[in-house]
Formats: sequence, C-alpha cells, structure tokens
Amino acid sequence: MSEPLRPDAVLQAGASLAERAKPVLRQAGLALPNLAKLLTRLMRDPRVPMRPKVAVGGVLVYMVSPLDLIPEMIMPIVGQVDDLLLIAFALDRLVKAAGPSITAEHWDGDGDVLDIIRSVTEFGASLVPKRVRGMLEKLTG
Repeated sequence: MSEPLRPDAVLQAGASLAERAKPVLRQAGLALPNLAKLLTRLMRDPRVPMRPKVAVGGVLVYMVSPLDLIPEMIMPIVGQVDDLLLIAFALDRLVKAAGPSITAEHWDGDGDVLDIIRSVTEFGASLVPKRVRGMLEKLTG
C-alpha cells in the first residue's frame, strides 16, 4: 500500500482557492465512476458479508426516500451533512468488511485515490454521533 496523498502535495502554496481546489476536484470527479464500480462489485461479491451490503442498500433507499431525519428544506447544510455521514458510514463498513485485498481487487483507479477514499469514509463515519454509530454498528455487524 502506498503512502496516502497529502494535501500539501496537491495544493500549490500561494495559489487562489479556486486554483488550489481544481486538482482535488478533478481527482474526486475522476474517482466517482471507479467508486460506483467498486460499490457495485463489492455488493455483488459473495465473499463480502451480507449485513454491510444491507446497510448500503438501506442508506441508498433512505437517500431516495421522501423521509429525512433532518430535512434539507428546514436545515439545508445540516440536512445534507447527515446524508453524507450516513453514506460515509455505510461505505466504511462495506470496505472494512470486504478487507483490503478484496477491495483492491475490485478497484480500477489509482491506489492513492483508494487510500483517500478509505480515509474520507473512515473520518465521515467517525463523525456520526456515538449513540447513532453504536446502533448502526449493531445493525451492520
């Protein structure tokens, strides 16, 4: 496994925020198709336990459902953050349940980008409130 990509290695000192964000946003945009393929492949892989797959499915249903714990219309930013944290939690559980070798087997992109995705989902999952995280961990195994 290669060393994770550092923000200071990507962002140029002295450049405007827009200029500094371009490479990061480009990498994120390029990673989305690979992330979608990874998710699909992990969901189909019989070696990955069922409970994390159910968690991902539940989060996807929640995302398209009209029901929302924190509605975006009432609290726009907070309402979207709770959705992102749930996505991060579910992806983190799925990737951890699959393990590094199965995840790497299904990943088409650059290893550094996969490391960044792992770090981001792990960080996002850690932001889920402890009580909610405990309940979700019991449900997802």
